[in-house]
Amino acid sequence: MNAQRQARAVRLGPRSLAALALVSAVGVVAFGWPFLTPPASRLSAHAQDAPWLFAGLLVLLVAVVAAAISETGLGPKAVAMLGVLAATGAALRPIGAGTAGIEPMFFLMVLSGRVLGPGFGFVLGSVTMFASALLTGGVGPWLPFQMLAMGWFAMGAGLLPGPDRLRGRAELVLLAAYGFLAAFAYGTVMNLAGWPFMSALASNVAFDPHAAVAGNLARFLAYCLATSLGWDLGRAVVTVVLTLTLGPAVLRALRRATRRAAFETPVTFDAPRT
Repeated sequence: MNAQRQARAVRLGPRSLAALALVSAVGVVAFGWPFLTPPASRLSAHAQDAPWLFAGLLVLLVAVVAAAISETGLGPKAVAMLGVLAATGAALRPIGAGTAGIEPMFFLMVLSGRVLGPGFGFVLGSVTMFASALLTGGVGPWLPFQMLAMGWFAMGAGLLPGPDRLRGRAELVLLAAYGFLAAFAYGTVMNLAGWPFMSALASNVAFDPHAAVAGNLARFLAYCLATSLGWDLGRAVVTVVLTLTLGPAVLRALRRATRRAAFETPVTFDAPRT
């Protein structure tokens, strides 16, 4: 079994790529609409309703992407691997809940996306976040945003360079650096999902539908610094530490499981002997 098969358990076909591009484009709008709409627009006038509308739309689009990728690349063996990793990630998420930044599931998403490819990574990130929400009771309008953001997080690891050749400490440093930066990116985009819910009358860092883009950008940066910087830093540090310490063993286990599963080998049945 060559390294290419180890690194890419799910190959994205044209339909999967189109679906993933569509949901990502809509996701960018869903997260960034406060900066994409003029103050006088109807969407800004419904600042409290827009996150709910986007949440419902993202549920459908994430389901479409998962179905498209499953149809073109996820066989029974890959689905079994997906279930195991998603269950593991969902079980890891409650560890450290309520303690700033101790979220060990993020390093598993990085390593899984690296070994199993961007398509598998996107589905894994989305399914893991959904399963963990059911486990912890964290179901709400923020869940579709979390699913999409975690899907991007794991998919990005699968898009890192050198999946077939880069190994050893150089690969660990690359994954740790990605995990550090992506942990901050995840926290920032999730801030965008909840920020419009705040009332502009309650805080000077809340989204103001009547303010200009520059004014709201300043408010958003102040909101991130005041509410999530410490948490995001803790998440980033924990991801780096776990990647550097547990990464070699986890990467070997994932690559060994992928090699033995031979995801791209079709399942066949021998004809009965006469």
